[in-house]
Amino acid sequence: MSGQNRNDRSGLGNYELRFGNAGQAIGEARRRNRLHNWPIIVEGPRDRRALIALGFTGPIEVLNRGWTIERVVAHWYETYGTRNEDAGGSSVCLLMDWDRTGGRLQRKIANLMQSFDMLVEQETRTVLLKNLKPETRVVESLYGMADRLRFYINKEDRL
Repeated sequence: MSGQNRNDRSGLGNYELRFGNAGQAIGEARRRNRLHNWPIIVEGPRDRRALIALGFTGPIEVLNRGWTIERVVAHWYETYGTRNEDAGGSSVCLLMDWDRTGGRLQRKIANLMQSFDMLVEQETRTVLLKNLKPETRVVESLYGMADRLRFYINKEDRL
């Protein structure tokens, strides 16, 4: 049995559908980021670079800046508040990697933000996790996938 058939059985073989779903989620996030000053929060500078390659022009915040997580979350609370009604309600989009470490960070940061009563969007990460996990588990890899994803992203967010 070929590898493609095994992937089809697990529901991961439909490239167009998976990349379409991922591109739609990224395109929606990019539109909200650009039009409504809606920050995307990532782990490090390479993640930021990947989002810029995908056409993000609004705020992209980096977690790893030499501060404690608690201090960074307090800074984001002071900067972005608890809600952004123009962007659909949530004040930020939390986009940690979808590997084990990223999952731990996602939960910890989301819990801290929620303790500040911040509404946090996490659906973008969930969609990427479900649709891109066979290809990648980290945000920075989106840089190398930018050309393949851009078609799907631009269908959702026409620049």
